[in-house]
Amino acid sequence: MTQTDVLTDRPTFKALQPLADQLANASVEQLFATDPDRASKYSAEAAGLHLDYSKHLLDDTALAALLALATEVNLPACAAALLGGELINNTEHRPALHTLLRANAASGLDNLYEEVTSTRERMCYWADRLNAGEQTGFSDQVITDVVNIGIGGSDLGPRLVTEALRPFQGDIACHYVANVDPADLHDTLAALNPHTTLFIICSKSFKTQETLTNGLAARDWLLRAGANDTQLARHFLAMTTNLEAAAAFGIAPEHCLPLWDWVGGRYSVWSAVGLSCAIAVGWTNFEAFLDGARDMDEHFVSTPPERNLPMLLSLLELWYSNTMGAGNHVVLPYDNSLQRLPDFLQQLTMESNGKRVTHSGIEVTYQTGPVLWGSAGTMGQHSFHQLLHQGTRLCPADFILPLRTHTGMEEQHTQLVANCLAQSRAMMVGRTLEEATQALQQRGLGDDAATSLAPHLAMPGNRPNSTISFDSVNPTTLGALLALYEHRTYCSGQLWGVNPFDQWGVELGKEIGVQIHDELNGKGGDTAMDPSTRALISRWRQAKH
Repeated sequence: MTQTDVLTDRPTFKALQPLADQLANASVEQLFATDPDRASKYSAEAAGLHLDYSKHLLDDTALAALLALATEVNLPACAAALLGGELINNTEHRPALHTLLRANAASGLDNLYEEVTSTRERMCYWADRLNAGEQTGFSDQVITDVVNIGIGGSDLGPRLVTEALRPFQGDIACHYVANVDPADLHDTLAALNPHTTLFIICSKSFKTQETLTNGLAARDWLLRAGANDTQLARHFLAMTTNLEAAAAFGIAPEHCLPLWDWVGGRYSVWSAVGLSCAIAVGWTNFEAFLDGARDMDEHFVSTPPERNLPMLLSLLELWYSNTMGAGNHVVLPYDNSLQRLPDFLQQLTMESNGKRVTHSGIEVTYQTGPVLWGSAGTMGQHSFHQLLHQGTRLCPADFILPLRTHTGMEEQHTQLVANCLAQSRAMMVGRTLEEATQALQQRGLGDDAATSLAPHLAMPGNRPNSTISFDSVNPTTLGALLALYEHRTYCSGQLWGVNPFDQWGVELGKEIGVQIHDELNGKGGDTAMDPSTRALISRWRQAKH
């Protein structure tokens, strides 16, 4: 850490606002006109990914000032601290070693690395066993379906990876249940056979209320189908550290894979939490997924900020959040297989950096953790892109563009690529009032009518956006893409001075949830409730009875 962890106390940050004010109404198109090499200068590559950030409200002076801030915070040292296993999670006094899960060596962390490699071997065993048809259920029928039961990081990452890598999947179908709403589990099980279904319970503590509730319902489903208590073991694996609770549930220790407190849930898809992914796509493809992330790790820790993809994305996030008033960030994957990416990144970004105090507990007076949102193109073009082009909010955008498709449907993919590039360009160039008037006149409108309608067609342009492109969605590029956003999130936390590896803000809701659950079951005692909550509880009781 440097002398201060308060962003607004840093001299280099104070230099940014005047530059942002100068560029707030700049013409990005004009910036291209004055610098023919802008597209190549404002781009970088690593781990199979290409970042084009040339369409941003940024010039050489502002970029240099942002890089000076990266130097003051010492982002390269922060990267080394992360990968080196330093205790960067200061509120919980532990490292954040998700990068160790995809490493192929670990100087100075040999004992932990041995645990990781041992767990990888067990993951490989189960992935190979299931895909070879060697695991049978209580009636000796071969397991054909796997249901992962988890929530948050135990669901979002594995679900995204499994769906994104569908072209690489084998014969085992993997399904995901997260919501404690009974409809989630009910609808998933409706199409499955209890004789051929295996469940993976992902809960580090084996106490997560939503996960355990769904796990118990899954166990009852098997018992009703004819399984006995002894046979249940064939149908369950667990990702947990609480072997005693898992055993009480009916899961033997040899069916439990470990999780570690130095891996946060939103960073855990690389761990045993990713077993469902490894089962779905096979161990070789899962290893390639780890390899892609490791390539990004190596780039992150060895490349100076001016060419470092995660650091550049983080500086851009700060630029818009803290000097231009953008409280949000939109991610637009132009590949249907990546439609879950915004969901995954929402947790990664907002649970990590949605903090109001610095590492040292000082309350911040600036924005941290912008709201992240988005959906797959081209659906968004027919819903929220109107706001992106003509709305009053500044919405910095990331376009995610695979250059090739697995489908073989080249013309449709060409249309998809055209849509992506058109949206990116339209956000930049916009349409002037004069251009709108001329377009209406060319449609046959008279001068007065065209003049009257033109303001509704005009678009300001200069809407900042990046394009991250790569060959295709495959295990390696997907691993690199997720690691890129992990490191971007970490760097933003360092710039803002917050700890991106704790999540104390989720605790209070859990505690109150237990109190209200007891109240709903008539065990509330003297627990204090506000009048609104008591009235809503009363409405629930009336509806139930």
